[in-house]
Amino acid sequence: MSTLDPRPVSFAATQEAVARCRRYRMENGLYGVVESPPARIVLEAGPVGAVTMPVPLGKRVRALLLDHARPSPIIGHLRSGRWTFLTGPVGAVVADEPLLADLLHQGVDLALPGARVVLPSPADESTGYRVWIEPPHGCDRPDLTAILAATRACRAAHR
Repeated sequence: MSTLDPRPVSFAATQEAVARCRRYRMENGLYGVVESPPARIVLEAGPVGAVTMPVPLGKRVRALLLDHARPSPIIGHLRSGRWTFLTGPVGAVVADEPLLADLLHQGVDLALPGARVVLPSPADESTGYRVWIEPPHGCDRPDLTAILAATRACRAAHR
């Protein structure tokens, strides 16, 4: 098989992804779609924000959020050593160039509106490729600004 060929995906894997995607919609307000192959669940950033950072920083941000009773759904990308925090809608913060530059300097990526965010599918979780570190609870997600403030506070405290 060449590198251009899509990886074969079983019908069962696709059906499991569709069922998970439906659950994300109904229980968590995460309106993704299934891309098949490879049976991935993809969400468009905008109504839901996403902030990705290295695991060591992510652990400090998560601890700070939990100290303030503001858990965030967190997706772990175990092979790349990064976590993605899901947030409320992306707003005017995307126009703040100094903030975006500071985040980039910290190794933090902000998903701009229209960017694709991949949610854990059953196939991802079974291989450990993409997993929930902190699963979503209902439709509650912290504001993007709260995640960014926690990220900056943890970075400043760690210097």
